[in-house]
Amino acid sequence: MSLDPPTYLSSLQSNIRTRPIPWEGAVRAGTITDNDLKTIKAVDKVRKEQRRQTVEENLDDYSSLILGGSKGKSIFESAAKRADVIQYVLVLTGDLMNDCPLLSSKLLEHEDPYTPILPYLSHSSNPEDPIPLLASSVLTALASSSQAKSHKPSPQTKDALTKLYKYQSSLTRSQDNGLKDIAVLQHSSLLTTKISRELFWKEREETVTPLTDILREAAGAGRDSDSTLWSGATSIRSATDGGVGGGVGLQLLYHVLLTIWQLSFEAALVGRGLERQDGPWCSNDSSEQEIVTLYTHLLRLSPKEKTTRLLLSTLLNLLSPPNNKGDLLPAAVTCRLPLVLSNLRSRHLTDPDLLDDLKALTEMLDEYTSSQTTLDEYAAEVHTGKLRWSPPHKDATFWRENARQIIENEQGALPKKLAEIMSKEWAEDKSVLAIACNDVGWLVKEAADQRGQLEKLGIKARVMELMQDKDETVRWESLRAVGEWLRYSFGS
Repeated sequence: MSLDPPTYLSSLQSNIRTRPIPWEGAVRAGTITDNDLKTIKAVDKVRKEQRRQTVEENLDDYSSLILGGSKGKSIFESAAKRADVIQYVLVLTGDLMNDCPLLSSKLLEHEDPYTPILPYLSHSSNPEDPIPLLASSVLTALASSSQAKSHKPSPQTKDALTKLYKYQSSLTRSQDNGLKDIAVLQHSSLLTTKISRELFWKEREETVTPLTDILREAAGAGRDSDSTLWSGATSIRSATDGGVGGGVGLQLLYHVLLTIWQLSFEAALVGRGLERQDGPWCSNDSSEQEIVTLYTHLLRLSPKEKTTRLLLSTLLNLLSPPNNKGDLLPAAVTCRLPLVLSNLRSRHLTDPDLLDDLKALTEMLDEYTSSQTTLDEYAAEVHTGKLRWSPPHKDATFWRENARQIIENEQGALPKKLAEIMSKEWAEDKSVLAIACNDVGWLVKEAADQRGQLEKLGIKARVMELMQDKDETVRWESLRAVGEWLRYSFGS
């Protein structure tokens, strides 16, 4: 589980380094200058130490070659029509920055070190075109160096970050896991400052959504199978040494978890959004990606201590801020995170950071659950905006003792929220509507004299409408709820 460059990128760079390029012809055509060629030849195919010494002794020349200056245009501008030259110089630039950190510092002294290279991010719409990929690699290294020097990125770095996130996110949506891994690793290299994380979150529809989609694939939950995350049926045996669910390799899983972990350091900003996904970037009304549920399920599957550590640390970061507790702690209890943590404690785990986070999370949830009644847990679930087959829904004693309070407390806040939930189609998870109809049936049965309050909210009409739903379970539960209404109607 290293952070070395993905094999795909390393192989591409190695191949480009060995390709012959007709440099003299490029000079005769005016594509590059004699000085450009001399500067390149001085570091081409030489030992690393010799290359570093040459660059350090001629920083101005190499800065001018890459970014332009008093000696002429940047080679990225003058050779724009020669794809072979651009590919080679992009690889060379990355090598020189890696071998000679002083060059990165020199480049960052330029008023806008990103301008000559940024246009190559949009060189082609083909995700396998090497030029955007190599440009992204160089720009990522440059922006990372900039942020290492100052935690307050310049306006130029902010602009570069936004464009890099957009390009990298296009790779995370590709079908190629190798390209996804390159993009996610580059994300991780950039998410080192508060501002870079805030910019990443600002573009969350493009940046975060593909990452949580990858995690859903790893959890074995497609967009039409969200309820599987609540069953708890999948065990760690479901994961193999080669990967987890959906063909997601362990390296890609680890890198995605690492990126979300870095983002979780801004938990007060991102926590509730990751859990509820109720902003304009959420494309459907099922709010299908609740982070606490997803991470709880991934903890069951986690095949390595490194992935378990990232999962626990991210959950601890997200659950800790006071403004997140109201949403995330109830969700953690509903999805049985305390039970999963208890199971983890019984395993032979050795990572000290993992054990510390496991202890802290357990204590946090124990403190929360010790002050909660079953009614509190049910109310918290309803207020999350989504229902699951948690124990209270089928517990006759629970409804007998609490139905009237559910309808009357806080001026009917819970029935209003229930009506809001039922008003959606939930095309991706019909179980939500089935559970809502189940609850309505219990409310009418145990607090029949209050059924008029439910009718005023449009709940009766919606339940009757759901008797025609395509989903068999929804039809059955709605029929049962209507049956309770009819029973009391005829009785009166």
